[in-house]
Amino acid sequence: MFTQPRTSPLVFGLCAAALLGLAALSVLTGAGRIAPGQVVDYLLGARGDEHLEMVVATLRLPRTLAAVVVGAALGVSGMLLQSVTRNPLAETGLLGVNSGAALGVVVGIVYAGAQTGGAYLVWALGGAFAATGVVLLLGSRFSPLKLLLAGAALSATLTGITSALLVADPVTFDQYRFWVLGSLAGVPLERVLTVLPAILAGLGMAALAARPLAALSLGDDVAVTLGHRPGRVRITVTVAVTLLSAAAVAVAGPVGFLGLLAGYVARTVLRGRIGPQIALSGLAGAVVLLGSDVLARVVIRPYEAPVSLLIAVLGAPVLIVVARSRAVAAGAGDLIAEKSSRGRGILRSRTRGTGGSAPRPSDALPVRLGAFSVLLPLRSSTAAVLLAGLAAAAGVVAITAGQSAMTAGQALNALLGTGEGGQVLLVQQIRLPRIVAGLTAGAALGLSGCLTQALARNRLATPDMLGINQGAVIAVMLAGLTSSAATLFEHWWTGPLGALVAAVVVFGISGGIGTRGYRFIITGLAVTTLAGALVQSLLAWRGLSAATAVHAWTVGSLTGRGYPVALPVAAGLAVLLPAALALARRLAVLRFDEDVSAGLGVSPRTTRLLILALAVVLAGLGIGIGGPIAFVALAAPVIAARLSGPARLPLIGAPLTGAALVVTADTVGRVVADGAEIPAGVVTSILGGPFLLWTLLSDRR
Repeated sequence: MFTQPRTSPLVFGLCAAALLGLAALSVLTGAGRIAPGQVVDYLLGARGDEHLEMVVATLRLPRTLAAVVVGAALGVSGMLLQSVTRNPLAETGLLGVNSGAALGVVVGIVYAGAQTGGAYLVWALGGAFAATGVVLLLGSRFSPLKLLLAGAALSATLTGITSALLVADPVTFDQYRFWVLGSLAGVPLERVLTVLPAILAGLGMAALAARPLAALSLGDDVAVTLGHRPGRVRITVTVAVTLLSAAAVAVAGPVGFLGLLAGYVARTVLRGRIGPQIALSGLAGAVVLLGSDVLARVVIRPYEAPVSLLIAVLGAPVLIVVARSRAVAAGAGDLIAEKSSRGRGILRSRTRGTGGSAPRPSDALPVRLGAFSVLLPLRSSTAAVLLAGLAAAAGVVAITAGQSAMTAGQALNALLGTGEGGQVLLVQQIRLPRIVAGLTAGAALGLSGCLTQALARNRLATPDMLGINQGAVIAVMLAGLTSSAATLFEHWWTGPLGALVAAVVVFGISGGIGTRGYRFIITGLAVTTLAGALVQSLLAWRGLSAATAVHAWTVGSLTGRGYPVALPVAAGLAVLLPAALALARRLAVLRFDEDVSAGLGVSPRTTRLLILALAVVLAGLGIGIGGPIAFVALAAPVIAARLSGPARLPLIGAPLTGAALVVTADTVGRVVADGAEIPAGVVTSILGGPFLLWTLLSDRR
């Protein structure tokens, strides 16, 4: 028996009442010293002065209408994506649709001078349509959790392209850093009315798609039997989501988590048909956004809090709850038992030999020095030499490349101090310290990623995916909140502290260090998104010149970095790398289950704590130098492992690969754009998104 017919009117009535109450509160609250009684009298037709008319009619009423319209659009678009992909984690912000629309708007501003709501809508539609198409294409191939990670990859690439455009255009960045917070302050009525037809069209298409989506939830074959065409339904949903998300971004900027929140509320309250859930998600989105906007005006009066930050505070816990649900966990493919049995099988195969002793690895060469002997792994040693050569080559190219191009011979002479005075100054005082900083930061990030991947037995378990990087960024920014951009980097030592706090939060929420599967990565993604909103808020708080310099570091940049920060981190790396090598055997034993590890004399809990501490400190030190240079911690261990083979952890190859990647990305950023420098983190974000997608597609487990 369904109870929905009795509960639906009550639920919709309560939501409508809440929306009306918040709308009244929104009109009565805000900037401008106006008593609520004056506002009521004005709304009832009484004449007021120009100040009263400006505050009520020009500021508060359009803002209230914008919150309702944008909230409903994002709520319905999120529910549509969740229904068509059968994924409760689908949401336009998390899957990169909002990032696509934001990129479209930035492209319109930079290349077409877009300033009006209509122009924003046109450019946002193009970006949102492309991103939505990619999301739906991936939705048929990925489980719910993997689709969310694929959305993170898409969002990283799109955000990297956006950052590249912003770094080259400070004027657009000044406009973007406030707009990206999702603020509704100062939204003109004309902009809302301009995008209203697109939103109404999207809502109408959502209503028409309700019945086909209900049939599609039973499977494509059942939907065809019932007279529906799955391909046409998906196209309709694509267009509807594009219209709704693009219009919302054009009005208020990219507001994340709102579709996830609205869809979660609708599915929790109404467990029946999809049609009522879509309608309720629109109401819930409007209520959440309008309530958050009202709270943003009063929580730190006389200033305003970023509305996107408030919604992220609400949405991050919901993301974690949904990710831990049974429906999502069932599709995650968490093969714990299979991995454990596989580990025992590997152990038996490795210990099987003559007389019960373990055979010598086939790629190991015995080297004897008197009474001492050691097995030298040929493949991994060869890979380490090759990667060291690549890192050195990347450094040589970085010395010679740039606007003041030099030959390799001139660079060598300048490095030795025997060349021309200008070239010596350029190489020894500017480029060489920057290269040393890049090599050190890349090595720290590469080794940190190798440790976290091995600890979690998951290639996606890297500091940037687990929220550790953003924790370090926030710590450095908070420590230098009152300092200038030039002295901000003196607080690099706070990076490990922030990374440690983020690691404790992520692993504490997800169930401990030994957690397997993808759920703890989703927890890290929630923390990363929340921390990213806080970083954007801190950037908006600073002045334009300081925010421009700090923004480059928050996306990963080596500009202005040299020996003062590189040498202390290099000293720390010289201590932490041998410590990681000393723990290599214990870490390798953790590949088996806990009973086998304990039988081999290794304490799993103590080893995990030591490895996590090493990884967190390394990530914090690397970020203190160059900021959160994305995907280096993911790509470096994977590339090094491909070269060195699966028998051993690439504890030497991963830092060498990371060093080469960071220096190469920094060099590309210096030379690819004429007259502008693209941060290394932007380069790695653009290239790292496809790499993450390849990692997800190639991971059959």
